[in-house]
Amino acid sequence: MSLLLKNVLYGGTRKDISIEKGRFVSIKDSDGGCDSPVAERCIDASGLAIFPAFFNAHTHAAMTLLRGYADDMPLQQWLQDYIWPYEDKLSDADIAAGSRLAVEEMVSGGSCFFNDMYFGIEQTIKAVCDAGMRACIGITVMECHSQAVEDVKREFVEQFRDPSGGLIQLAIAPHAIYTVGKEKLRRSAEWARKYGLRLHIHLSETDREVQDCLREHAMTPVRYLDSIGFLGPDVVAAHCVHVDEEEWDILAERGVTAVHCPCSNMKLGSGRFPYELALKSGAKVALGTDGASSNNNLDMREEMKFAALLAKCVSAPSAEALVNEGVPTLLPASVVLEWATRNGAQAFGLDSGEIAEGKLADCVLVDLASPRMRPGHNALSDWVYSASAQDVAFTLCNGRVIYARPDYSGASI
Repeated sequence: MSLLLKNVLYGGTRKDISIEKGRFVSIKDSDGGCDSPVAERCIDASGLAIFPAFFNAHTHAAMTLLRGYADDMPLQQWLQDYIWPYEDKLSDADIAAGSRLAVEEMVSGGSCFFNDMYFGIEQTIKAVCDAGMRACIGITVMECHSQAVEDVKREFVEQFRDPSGGLIQLAIAPHAIYTVGKEKLRRSAEWARKYGLRLHIHLSETDREVQDCLREHAMTPVRYLDSIGFLGPDVVAAHCVHVDEEEWDILAERGVTAVHCPCSNMKLGSGRFPYELALKSGAKVALGTDGASSNNNLDMREEMKFAALLAKCVSAPSAEALVNEGVPTLLPASVVLEWATRNGAQAFGLDSGEIAEGKLADCVLVDLASPRMRPGHNALSDWVYSASAQDVAFTLCNGRVIYARPDYSGASI
């Protein structure tokens, strides 16, 4: 489908943006009119601003079913005493319902992609296909899984044919170093690389994880994974809260993408992400919401704001380590928007995350009439710091409208 976004605000000026075959093909200064050139659909975007759509680089979609359940407790207790026992009772129908709810929430908040780690993946894949969004679906690996279970998963990967026509990819997702042993971690990496898939893992989320790793392996989690050949540019590592300066250099050298989940980290008391070290290392960083049971939503716009603000909450020693930079300048709005969009897209090999000719047309149109977007000194800053998911008028994925706010559903000319 060809689509024209007419009079949309982009970079401070009004543009006419043409989309064909899923990509931005033309971005031109608007003539100010509302006549539609040759296009199958034209959206009058004169009251809207355009930004890249969000790429949620770490979540557990069907955990929307656990939203509000077992709040306000430490991670290990939360997992072992509440989450895992609850999940043992979930059926395929439950996973389908949870995934549909997650997809609905994400597309209405401006997300066109999510990187998932869960089970019942066929149900999640169906929800993704029905919504028309992108996703990377993780094949979860746990030490407790039998060889028979592993064989079933391997067969699924070998026989997988993307029902979405190119919007879905698979990943191998060993849960964490404390739930997957060394040999299975190695096999997971070999398996992923054999089939050209990405690896998705939780890493250094809590201090307890670090201390347990030191006791068991005499090294920290990043060093441990590096020592067994696990790390590489195909690895997406969630959290990375307790990572020291040398470890950040290792992540940067190996090309690993670290996924920062500020809301979940704060809610579970996991600790403050070391922004200063991550930025200094030049490592790749993306943003994720984590699951709705530890966030408690899938709102990537909110994630941007919390990341940008939490970055500025530094202790005196950390502040002194910032060379020629004031604390308020750490992680500005433009950079955190890149973490939430372009960096996430690049982590999964997608030519997206930017509003530019030739790029995949994954974008969000934001309502400038919202009180939260006014008086409008800087639309980008307003989008990061003051807007809400309710201000999303349209979400586009691959050049198709996958969400239109009810009051904008007929906004065509």
